[in-house]
Amino acid sequence: MSELLTLTPEGLYAPEADAHIDPVRPVDKAIITHGHADHARAGHGAVLATRQTLDIMAIRYGEDFCGQAQEIGYGERLTLGGVEVSLHPAGHVLGSAQVLLNATGQRTVVSGDYKRQADPTCAPFELVPCDTFVTEATFGLPVFRHPLASDEIAKLLSSLELFPEQTHLVGAYALGKAQRVIGELRAAGYTKTIYLHGALEKLTAYYESQGITLGPVEPVGKRGRELAGEIVLCPPGQLADRWARRFGDPVTAMSSGWMRVRARARQRGAELPLILSDHADWDDLCRTILETGAEQIWVTHGAEEALVHWCELNGRKARPLNMIGYDDGEEADSGMVASG
Repeated sequence: MSELLTLTPEGLYAPEADAHIDPVRPVDKAIITHGHADHARAGHGAVLATRQTLDIMAIRYGEDFCGQAQEIGYGERLTLGGVEVSLHPAGHVLGSAQVLLNATGQRTVVSGDYKRQADPTCAPFELVPCDTFVTEATFGLPVFRHPLASDEIAKLLSSLELFPEQTHLVGAYALGKAQRVIGELRAAGYTKTIYLHGALEKLTAYYESQGITLGPVEPVGKRGRELAGEIVLCPPGQLADRWARRFGDPVTAMSSGWMRVRARARQRGAELPLILSDHADWDDLCRTILETGAEQIWVTHGAEEALVHWCELNGRKARPLNMIGYDDGEEADSGMVASG
């Protein structure tokens, strides 16, 4: 057991710091790893997070999303009770962080959601050595090995070249995924205007306000068939919605790590599955566990048992947390849709 963390009905709790990490219900003090809806909830008394996560919560929930908001920068140290707390880049989405708790010679890291792949729209993952590592396991099965983002974007651009008379409608989650798809398209040399469903506009504008260069983007507005040959991004739920019919016969694509699973692609109505994830795949989960040097591994929200078994085979003490209230952050956000 970690000396610094325990499990409560609200989620992970650091008793000496008297703070919860990503609690699933309102608490007095919360440390939030990132802005996805299953980790960042409104109604806490006080919230400690990166400036970008606080801004994202304000965009999504309103300025009064908590009683008191406190910003902490990456690498900055803050003492809560007898615990030194610091946040470190998780590489998941803009502002995402791992939480390091340091006290009594013990270092415990709560990863939140993280990825090791390069991403032009957020700070890269930072490895934080520790004694206890609390890791996500969203894609914690050996079947999940994510291809290079550039290869998936090349599929989209090839389809656009093959079917220039059709709008390419790409399902992408509002926070992180939509902006990453745009960033990867720009990295691949695509310079045309990219069109956005209304639900993606505010967060995309926020990314740009933070110095993330995304090139020309415009709201779809009332346009439809005149966007033939263009790329349009929308929340995943809109791919099969009446909204999509305005584009005539679009090519429908879906951007998610779950597109590795054909049944998921069919469920989403994706003709063009793009395996583009903001979570670590199986190989990166295993690599990260070994590289932290942690002897104790806690595994949460995902394929917990498989990763626990791997840890035990590799000489690490491991336990599944079986916490209720967490989902793939992408899935949790997919229902947060505005008109447009």
